Amino acid sequence: MSSSHKFNRKNVLITGGLGFIGSNLARRLVDLGANVTLVDSLIPEYGGNLTNISGIEEKVRVNISDVRDEYSMRYLVQDQQYLFNLAGQTSHIDSMHDPYTDLAINSHAQLFILEACRKYNHHLKIVFASTRQIYGKPKYLPVDEEHVLCPVDINGVNKLAGESFHIIYNDVYGIRTCVVRLTNTYGPCMRIKDARQTFLGSWIRLILENKSFEVWGGEQLRDFTYIDDVVDAILKVAVRKEANGQIFNLGGNQIISLKDLADLLVAVNGGGKYSISEFPKDRKLIDIGDYYSDYSFIKKAIGWEPRISLNEGLKNTLTFYQQYFQHYS
Repeated sequence: MSSSHKFNRKNVLITGGLGFIGSNLARRLVDLGANVTLVDSLIPEYGGNLTNISGIEEKVRVNISDVRDEYSMRYLVQDQQYLFNLAGQTSHIDSMHDPYTDLAINSHAQLFILEACRKYNHHLKIVFASTRQIYGKPKYLPVDEEHVLCPVDINGVNKLAGESFHIIYNDVYGIRTCVVRLTNTYGPCMRIKDARQTFLGSWIRLILENKSFEVWGGEQLRDFTYIDDVVDAILKVAVRKEANGQIFNLGGNQIISLKDLADLLVAVNGGGKYSISEFPKDRKLIDIGDYYSDYSFIKKAIGWEPRISLNEGLKNTLTFYQQYFQHYS
């Protein structure tokens, strides 16, 4: 990346830094010479894992803290030049069963962070990780940034509030922020012990345990973004002034049905089995049907597009978990 030198010796804060995306981003930033601080609550349900920073633990600073603690955030944002705001509650089902916790993390805590920046460090640049879930059930495909926003669950509502806060603080207070709306992100270090982060993680765990996995429905279309491509996008929007105040969809370079994805996973693994079943009732109520992104806006604005094919990404992911399975299962 041509602008990668801009992170050399820069102070960088990553919320959710011990999680899937945060830890992969941290590795890249360490390689780029940044001074990296990771903030993570290490609450078991939310995906933080110290194994994720194995090999770079001496090159980063780790602060075990919760983004809901406004006093911690007030201290942590000071002297930072970049803030990658990745902490969040990602489970759609959990958000329906425990809406208050989802509200606290994905909405209230975002105001704590932004207010800390406004009062103590309004010069930093913030990248906020949002989700395709805020679109709800697509009215048309592929989904672009002009699509109506109509979340179908509590998680989507609160993530929409969180990203809206970031854009308001950009427009009103001049704190440079931008938003990336993630689709299905996958790769090494993602949560596989359950489906709280992504159903694909639970498929991978089961296939590596030589167990059958369930495919609900099977005909739904999806796109997937490999973690290295997501990190590329996050770093690009962080250093480009054209990204300030903007919202960008990320997406994948292949549209695939869930059944075809299951077949591909089995083929890449060299074996495995699955069954097709109906959606559980509670999941069906918040299922969005077919979804895939139009990422042409970010491609035009800053030149990002996904590079890693689904085949290659799945191969990399399976290889990683074959080696480190015991730390994630």
